[in-house]
Amino acid sequence: QVQLVESGGGLVQAGGSLRLSCTASGRIFSTTGMAWFRQAPGKDREFVGSTMGSVRVSPRYSDSVKGRFTVSRGSAKTMYLQMNNVEPEDTAVYFCAADPWGPGYKYWGQGTQVTVSS
Repeated sequence: QVQLVESGGGLVQAGGSLRLSCTASGRIFSTTGMAWFRQAPGKDREFVGSTMGSVRVSPRYSDSVKGRFTVSRGSAKTMYLQMNNVEPEDTAVYFCAADPWGPGYKYWGQGTQVTVSS
């Protein structure tokens, strides 16, 4: 059974930085694709960035975070989201997902709240 746990959320001022972590347990391997999503109040969940766990495949990002956020893998079972130059619009619950399946992912974490103050 796979479990994903996010950590590192909190309150940060606009222009600041924050690093989120996702720690997996169970059958997650270095080649398992993982991703970050976020959901702001009253909005649909949206894609933030993803990594396929291979150095030959570059991470992908949404246009809204490209150049500010970086997705990386610390190990087979950890993924990070480095958030720089954050904006109030980045306020959301951030979710970790793993193992692409069809148009989505098989496994999801419970989320961690990020609040950016102006």
